[in-house]
Amino acid sequence: MTVTKEESGHEGADDNGGMSGEGDGYVPSQRRLDRERHKRARARRATAIAALSTLVTVVVLYLVVVNAPGWPRTKETFFNGEYAREAFPKVLEGLWLNVRLLLICGAAVLVLGMLIAIARTLRGPVFFPLRALAAAYTDFFRGLPLIINLMIVVLGVPALRLQGVTVDPVLLGGTALTLTYSAYVAEVFRAGIESVHPSQRAAARSLGLTNRQALRHVVLPQAVRRQVPPLLNDLVSLQKDTGLVSIGGAVDAVRAADIIVGRSLNYTPYIVAGLVFVALTIPMTRFTDWVTARMDRRRAQGGAL
Repeated sequence: MTVTKEESGHEGADDNGGMSGEGDGYVPSQRRLDRERHKRARARRATAIAALSTLVTVVVLYLVVVNAPGWPRTKETFFNGEYAREAFPKVLEGLWLNVRLLLICGAAVLVLGMLIAIARTLRGPVFFPLRALAAAYTDFFRGLPLIINLMIVVLGVPALRLQGVTVDPVLLGGTALTLTYSAYVAEVFRAGIESVHPSQRAAARSLGLTNRQALRHVVLPQAVRRQVPPLLNDLVSLQKDTGLVSIGGAVDAVRAADIIVGRSLNYTPYIVAGLVFVALTIPMTRFTDWVTARMDRRRAQGGAL
């Protein structure tokens, strides 16, 4: 039998593929390998340039600050190591109150915000008073500055001297935080509910589910998943604003720093409290970014949120 040169070449290629273990697997061309190598080199170069520019910027800012005429006085007033060591344990002790407020108020905000959002999305003329009340609530507390809300609740409620009403600044401050942030979270939930296509609810009704069952089992799960990133952002903001309860006398991280500042007339404890809040906020922010990126990748791949 006569074997052509082309057939012999194919057989040789198959034999070589079998011996190399690659078989019929994909083998990138030299051009593609060069392109990937060039891409990696560009990425390394971009990283090096970014690191260098960041370092130069930091060094320039440092030199500008330390060579300023008032830097020695500023350093003594805001960056005193002795007062920082004194304030740090007391600020950490007060931070536990901020963490508890975040956990309790965060849960209350999510529940109240969901109820308000559901009230705003109820259909039918019979629910108009409820929708109007929910809309008025969100408009009022989103427009009212949080600091004024805290002053009204923390300082105004005890002045009424109502029987059976607490005057604890921690509870009153947590109530004010919940009232304000539930208005923002309610709008986040409402946006998520309205983003679910009406056909989803109609399909659920056609399967025999009631309006309440369709809302609970079909609409709300999708709405909540879609709104996780903005909800986490609101919780990050809530974590920072827990420090405002100190205006009523609650000894949190900010109030602990304020006590030392009032005694020493040195503002370093405020810097310590600020850095502690930043250290607590950064992990939450990075987690929010990770969740957002993960959901974007799933959405791009056409997967379920």
